[in-house]
Amino acid sequence: MNKFSEHRTSGVPLKLWDSHQPFEAGAMQQLRNVASLPFVHSHIAGMPDVHWGKGATVGSVIATKRAIVPAAVGVDIGCGMMAVRTSLTAEQLPDSLAAIRAEIERAVPKGFETSRTANHAKGGWAITPNAVARLWYERFEARWRAIVAKHPKVEGKTSDQLGSMGGGNHFIEICLDEESRVWVMLHSGSRGTGNRIGTYFIEAAKEAIAGQRLDFHLADRDLAFLTEGSALFDDYIEAMEFAQDYATANRELMMGRVLEALRKHLPAFKTEKQAINCHHNYATREEHFGERVWVTRKGAVRAGAGELGIIPGSMGTGSFIVEGLGNAESFMSCSHGAGRVMSRGQAKKLISLDQHREAMKGIECRVDEGVLDESPAAYKEIGAVMDAQTDLVAVRHRLRQVVNVKG
Repeated sequence: MNKFSEHRTSGVPLKLWDSHQPFEAGAMQQLRNVASLPFVHSHIAGMPDVHWGKGATVGSVIATKRAIVPAAVGVDIGCGMMAVRTSLTAEQLPDSLAAIRAEIERAVPKGFETSRTANHAKGGWAITPNAVARLWYERFEARWRAIVAKHPKVEGKTSDQLGSMGGGNHFIEICLDEESRVWVMLHSGSRGTGNRIGTYFIEAAKEAIAGQRLDFHLADRDLAFLTEGSALFDDYIEAMEFAQDYATANRELMMGRVLEALRKHLPAFKTEKQAINCHHNYATREEHFGERVWVTRKGAVRAGAGELGIIPGSMGTGSFIVEGLGNAESFMSCSHGAGRVMSRGQAKKLISLDQHREAMKGIECRVDEGVLDESPAAYKEIGAVMDAQTDLVAVRHRLRQVVNVKG
């Protein structure tokens, strides 16, 4: 049984997995704005973690015909999750996990650090800069040069950030599942590279439509779009797909660094052959309701039948490994997390350090004012979010974190 509520708009309908609890007014207006675009296909799907974003809500799935909205993809192109289960169990972890957290923090650059600067400061990597350079040149150098040749303003130091974690809601965690097996999970994207690409093409799209006479009202300039057949559209797709591949490789390198850090402190262990590595900010070509369309998932995970995905809660409330049910009405998608209920500014004003410390009891993590905007109270209750999408995914594992590393 489908759990969405349907809302009429001036354009296509909204199908919202809100458990019939209204989303915030600002997010609803953004959903209506996107629904009014004439190239949107069938309907807009709103996941239960919907909240306000730039141009389009975070937590929305938008199918478009022969056009794409760069701001709907966003600036952290390819941002997503990776998880791997190890052969370790909880009994093999030390009583204090502080040394493990410190080792991970040394191993993986975070925030504004890069592989280059952190390497100088910290005396080398478990995965060396040579390995980063080799991956960069094998997978990315020629593609990046082609993008920069056409759009020099996106140029910047790109290989330096491979294998690094962003700030904000990005993280690395050591988790335990329902059978006390140890998992490693992380969240990061295309770093500064994707940011430059996204920012550049969002502005380029605005400039491109500024000279056009549209036969419809564009409700928000951040919904500026690129049309198939134009050189700018083709260039954006090339750059966007580059950033998505970069993000996947970034998570692979991060995971390698974390596993090597763990090997310094834990008994010998193996990892499962199959790791989950999925985007939740991206666009791709898919077929839905009889047409080949561009599907933009802005804060949503593909959940095709049998596909595994990751839905994290907040830094103190655990996460879920899920299997997609292939629900056509959601464009085979599910939520990408819990979704914010407070802006970062609100969270820093309303959540005290004592409240955050209490929420993080039993987890080895940072407890300081720099992470108050990521405290569990700033997010929707993950249990309610999962209850709202039982027609989209089946839970395979419930994870609870025992170590959390933030950027």
